[in-house]
Amino acid sequence: MAKKKKKFNRTPRDTTRVNDRIRAPRVRVVLPDGRQLGIMSSQEALSKAKLVGLDLVEIAAKADPPVCRIIDYGKYKYEQAKLKKQEKSAKNATRMKEIKFRVRTEQHDYNIKLNRIENFLEEGHKVRVVLQFRGRENAHRELGFEKLERIIGDLKTMAHVDQPPRLSGRALGMTLSPLPKAQQKRHFQLFHGELVEEDDFEDDEEDDDEEVVASDEESSDENTADRAEA
Repeated sequence: MAKKKKKFNRTPRDTTRVNDRIRAPRVRVVLPDGRQLGIMSSQEALSKAKLVGLDLVEIAAKADPPVCRIIDYGKYKYEQAKLKKQEKSAKNATRMKEIKFRVRTEQHDYNIKLNRIENFLEEGHKVRVVLQFRGRENAHRELGFEKLERIIGDLKTMAHVDQPPRLSGRALGMTLSPLPKAQQKRHFQLFHGELVEEDDFEDDEEDDDEEVVASDEESSDENTADRAEA
């Protein structure tokens, strides 16, 4: 048997034409601050770039004539990489997330799924909630609508409904959008898989206060006893 060739992920080759690699006989030249210097031969443009210690970079090869900019090439590459990263982040920010439920989703799994939805909403993503009917569940689809209405109620402090629950074949779906950051209030934060309620923190604080008071009383009793013995 012939061995399969290993595939290597190669870094894309930089095809930007710089300095002597510029082939066009005449180019339109742009200065570092954005001002246009005019149309001239590529050799004259390169001379002007070298005169100020910079590079001549072709930034619009398909223009007539091609547009070149006098700039530090390293700085130009950095700016382009930063721009691509920003575009990618903007694209990811509008990505639709999806969480699936069942009619019989148990409370523990329900809490975990709502925690994930709250995470997505907090990050600014839209969320599509899908509930799939199976077997005999198709005869009781009202239970699916009740489940989604419950989810809407539980997430009312995190999201508003873009698309209300709709039935499509054997699935029920709806779309949620995040509320403004200032209005968001989470209710499904998990700690080691267990749901953490805000009241739990208040109870802990009260317990701590009680322990401090008890400790103070014990210290007071000990001081009183010491004075009596003296």
